[in-house]
Amino acid sequence: MEENFPIVHFLGLDFNLSNLVMITVTCVIVLLIAILCTRNLKRRPAGKQNFIEWVMDFVRGIIGSNMDWKTGGRFHVLGITLIMYIFVANMLGVVTSVAVHDEVWWRSPTADPIVTLTLAIMILALTHYYGVKMRGFKHYFMGTYLSPMKFLFPLKVVEEFANTLTLGLRLYGNIFAGEVLLSIIATQLAHINIFTGVLAIIPALLWQGFSVFIGAIQAYIFTMLTMVYMSHKVSDEH
Repeated sequence: MEENFPIVHFLGLDFNLSNLVMITVTCVIVLLIAILCTRNLKRRPAGKQNFIEWVMDFVRGIIGSNMDWKTGGRFHVLGITLIMYIFVANMLGVVTSVAVHDEVWWRSPTADPIVTLTLAIMILALTHYYGVKMRGFKHYFMGTYLSPMKFLFPLKVVEEFANTLTLGLRLYGNIFAGEVLLSIIATQLAHINIFTGVLAIIPALLWQGFSVFIGAIQAYIFTMLTMVYMSHKVSDEH
């Protein structure tokens, strides 16, 4: 199924306006959720504050399963931002997809490999940055790439590229496949009679619910793997 997107050319580069719009929408939604859930903070959580505290505890558990809190506590905000951003981004294309003049403007930004691979590259770059910052360049390089055996260095380099690809493409593949199936179901619903259409709504709703589940799982997996990669870079025992 071929999709067309609004593309603009600037300084010799092509920009997908749909991605720019949806990334901005995702950021705004996450920011609004954070503001609404942290207004009027109380010592004993109530209402919306319970949600953000649950997210914080959930991410704390992810970090704690990979490294000690003294080392991993500094990545708490990163984990919270990632899981909320990716979850919201995954959900945007579940309910609907909007096309204007045969150009798709509204969909999940994570249904584009450019977006997910950019996220993956950013995360892997951060793991290297904190590895060097916390362990020193020599200690980090020797421990990460030349230990336990120097001849494994090429494999270590390949592993870095493989981690980046799998981290980004796993997220993209799951979200893109879900949106394609939802589009196919919606297209079929538009070409059948009312009686059959009512019956077909049931599997459509079931698939939407499953897509929500997959979106949540993918947000968790991406955050978990981020902390796994981070722990490998910043912890001496790895």
